[in-house]
Amino acid sequence: MVSGKSISIKNTTLLNSEIEVGIRQRAWVEVDLGAIAENIRQLKGLLSPQTKLMAVVKADAYGHGAVSVAKTVCQAGAEWLAVATLPEGIELREAGIKQPILLLGAIHTVEEVQAIAHWQLQPTLCTPQQALLFSETLNKLDQSLAVQIKIDTGMSRLGTPWQQGLEFFKLVQRLPNLELAGIYSHFATADSPDPTVMRQQHYRYENVINEIRDHWQSDADPQFPLLHISNSAATLADRNLHYDMVRIGLSVYGLYPATHLTSVVTLKPAMQIKARVTQVKTIEAGTGVSYGYQFIAKKQTKIAVIGIGYADGIPRNLSNKIKVLIRGQLVSQIGTITMDQIMLDVSEIPDLQVGEVVTLLGEDGEYSISADDWANTIGTISWEILCGFKHRLPRVNIMNK
Repeated sequence: MVSGKSISIKNTTLLNSEIEVGIRQRAWVEVDLGAIAENIRQLKGLLSPQTKLMAVVKADAYGHGAVSVAKTVCQAGAEWLAVATLPEGIELREAGIKQPILLLGAIHTVEEVQAIAHWQLQPTLCTPQQALLFSETLNKLDQSLAVQIKIDTGMSRLGTPWQQGLEFFKLVQRLPNLELAGIYSHFATADSPDPTVMRQQHYRYENVINEIRDHWQSDADPQFPLLHISNSAATLADRNLHYDMVRIGLSVYGLYPATHLTSVVTLKPAMQIKARVTQVKTIEAGTGVSYGYQFIAKKQTKIAVIGIGYADGIPRNLSNKIKVLIRGQLVSQIGTITMDQIMLDVSEIPDLQVGEVVTLLGEDGEYSISADDWANTIGTISWEILCGFKHRLPRVNIMNK
């Protein structure tokens, strides 16, 4: 969050510098940290007191701003954080965040191991080669490090094959300088109404864990590693899958991983995308709009240009398919979305002025437009929409009360 004096406007706490950024910019991402905090509290309400919540803040917190989101979720009750890359973890540590951070991605070099040890991140080990690399490097540093192992139970991504899970565990437990802190896996189809594959993966995970329990040397370490397998969808779908911890990504930001899970908990989207009108003009019937003339006016039409485009993360294949909000009214986007600008049909908006705010994603009056709406329109997922907004759009943090 940008430093500055906090003031209150319309039941919202912002910072002076953030307000100035929002006013001066052609377009911006508005992030409601209050919504994120409330989402964490709602999600914590689904868990037993013994189950921890790991907030996934990779990919710049799904486009919401990693540092400000990480601080917010920790204050709201998240005990752990997860990132995908080493620089993402370092960014949080440099910001003063002390909570344990799981590094989900793969590590393969001595330099990376040294950095992980320095910044006290918890790496994911997936192969014997990785385990040996960490052990040997840490031995030279005369340092021990908490690590977690990942079991591939059916995602066919990172992780040691579940059939080899026990042997991999034995190796990690045997190697010096490694302290096994967690054993986890990841569901491939937790968002599906059909639980068949998820149950199969759960069965495999349970088998591995039971084998490991039989070989656990409790005299050497009485604390059994943390167990976690649930993402947002599995957390909402089945309390029996919560184990010691759940990993929540999408739902932290107020979106549901599947429509059949919307009744489980009340979440509020934290992100809004806003832009300003940069020009208003009237075109005559038969006039084409934007590249390729994919829209031709059938009648005299008042159009507005707004300062945002596909270079900011607005998918170009949404062209002529979406509506946006001005003064609480829905208006159609027309013509091909260009790199920096988008055109709208504002014939029904009287006296529209340059500088007025347009809401592309979010709420205005009685209407709302969600990342799910866009994703469904172009056949993708809301995760991709959220992560697609570029950093030339400033993030303006608000804290709705």
